[in-house]
Amino acid sequence: MDAKERASTLRKLLDEASFKYYVLDAPDISDYEYDMMLRELETLEAEHPELVTRESPTQRVGGKALDAFEQVVHEVPLESLQDVFSFEELDAFGQRVAAAVEDPEYDVEPKIDGLSVALRYENGVFVQGATRGDGAIGEDVTENLRTVRSLPLKLHNAPEHLVVRGEVYMSKKVFRELNAERERDEKPLFANPRNAAAGSLRQLDPRIAAQRRLDVIVFNIQSVTGMSFEKHSETLDYLKSLRFKTVPHFEFSTVRECCGKISAIGEDRDLFDFDIDGAVIKVNSLAQRAALGSTAKAPRWAVAFKYPPEKKETRVTDIVIQVGRTGVLTPKAVLEPVRLAGTTVTNATLHNQDFIAERDIRVGDTVLVQKAGEIIPEVLSVNLSKRPEGSVPYKFPDTCPECGTPVKRDEGGVAIRCQGAECPAQRLRHIVHFASKSGMDIEGLGPAVAQLLIDSGLIKSPGDIYSLREGDVASLQGLGKKSAENLIAAIDGSRSNGLVKLISALGIPQVGQAAAKALARRFGSMEALEAASVEELTEVPDIGPVTAKSIRVWLDSDQSMHLLGLLKKAGVDMLYTEDVTDRRFEGKTFVLTGALSKYTREEAGEIIERFGGKTSSSVSKKTDYVLAGENAGSKLTKAQSLGISVITEDEFEAMIG
Repeated sequence: MDAKERASTLRKLLDEASFKYYVLDAPDISDYEYDMMLRELETLEAEHPELVTRESPTQRVGGKALDAFEQVVHEVPLESLQDVFSFEELDAFGQRVAAAVEDPEYDVEPKIDGLSVALRYENGVFVQGATRGDGAIGEDVTENLRTVRSLPLKLHNAPEHLVVRGEVYMSKKVFRELNAERERDEKPLFANPRNAAAGSLRQLDPRIAAQRRLDVIVFNIQSVTGMSFEKHSETLDYLKSLRFKTVPHFEFSTVRECCGKISAIGEDRDLFDFDIDGAVIKVNSLAQRAALGSTAKAPRWAVAFKYPPEKKETRVTDIVIQVGRTGVLTPKAVLEPVRLAGTTVTNATLHNQDFIAERDIRVGDTVLVQKAGEIIPEVLSVNLSKRPEGSVPYKFPDTCPECGTPVKRDEGGVAIRCQGAECPAQRLRHIVHFASKSGMDIEGLGPAVAQLLIDSGLIKSPGDIYSLREGDVASLQGLGKKSAENLIAAIDGSRSNGLVKLISALGIPQVGQAAAKALARRFGSMEALEAASVEELTEVPDIGPVTAKSIRVWLDSDQSMHLLGLLKKAGVDMLYTEDVTDRRFEGKTFVLTGALSKYTREEAGEIIERFGGKTSSSVSKKTDYVLAGENAGSKLTKAQSLGISVITEDEFEAMIG
């Protein structure tokens, strides 16, 4: 079998495997087998570039970042639907339809809460995808849509020209995993799957969209050549035969018959993998649709039944505190069970201390609850007429319920945070940060491996990392002798990283890499830093009174002292060694902006500091140089307006010799 034939065979096998995994949810090969076939195809295409096709599974990873999205004029407008909020309004819709056409039949579908798109295929090949926009003009998001695994890049036995409409969404499972990752990385959480999907689909860098694991369900044929259908339900069956993931649908003879299914969809909405915000009721006959036509805003042959947000009263039986991975204390109301939006609710978020105080929520109160955005239960108000006698205002704890360390409110914020260096709730975050590139730079000790080590009981804090043995690591699932050797070698090598890396790795609140360098240069050793007063800390450049107090509180914690004791015992270098031998950038401040091609920003920053200079995140009159890469934005504009010297990477390389 020659390379061309083998590549074609591999593409067919991979497409089949993807269809069974992402559309049918019934994989018949292992992830390993899929990865091996994909790697073989990648190798073949690298050796024979002429074999690469746009619809190849290797092309889903995401291409070059875009500067902006191009506009697309929709061949057929992507109309919005008129909303109805009661069965009386739905019945009125049915009467209008029945007055215009004879014996209409209907199709009922769950209304997916995502982002509407038009997908265009020419001779079976996916060539363009666009957002709905205003219905007439959308944005070209083809490259991002190509990363969606459930979207077929090539259709078999397809018409010459086909445009379908679908809904891009993020599954509930992926949404939960994405927010867990963002919480661990201390990034803002997405409010709901729809916002997450919309933000992901409109990323200028398709590689980011690929990481978000979006999905798509199609629900309409916009235009097609060489095919004709009588009913909408037939078009969905046809799209399913082309291996699209299609919307679930149910056929009924009258609007009245639709009502039971609409109620059932609302009750069972938690069973869907995607969020829904209603049900869509459509006339099934395509000829009758054409006769009914559209208004200026919406078709006359369909409406969207919107489920009202359910609000019910229940009683708060307790208020408990959960400690997140970033140390934030979040209060939760424990409720007497109540049925809401298709699920039984037993607790609701109370957000923070201020939220509780503003509403004066107490244990024993009868409260009105609803699901915010149909996802997160929340307390709306307290029924004071039902407040039991003798109830007392809720008092937020002064210490972490997980580890007993004093808690502290964020400066200028609402979050109350545990300061414990070895808090069990923050274990994964602390260990991952300690081992990260900006910390001790322990290659191979990422989130997955750290979680394995924690689950196995081998480590409880960053201080335990240096007591790991090769045999213990090699015995963990998914790791082997070679991985264990490499990890232990990386751990041993990190012992000599020095004081700057160590301070940065400790995760002291408000102390990043720049502050870590300043502290290391000023005190020279961890012992001297431990003995420093708040006043002495404030004298360090870039360390203000708030940060100085934060450092002192952290150093005085029993957990911090225990952690530092473990690190000292493990032989971790706690001294600062001056690494600047060439001071050509002495007194110079650089700002880095845009995408650099030869260095990461961190690498460029390290070079600048090695030559005695410093970096800053913002442009000001004190800035000496702005190193600008591709797609440099407002920082470049500000530098030009201030007359600051802007240099390219080539000019930077010339400066460092």
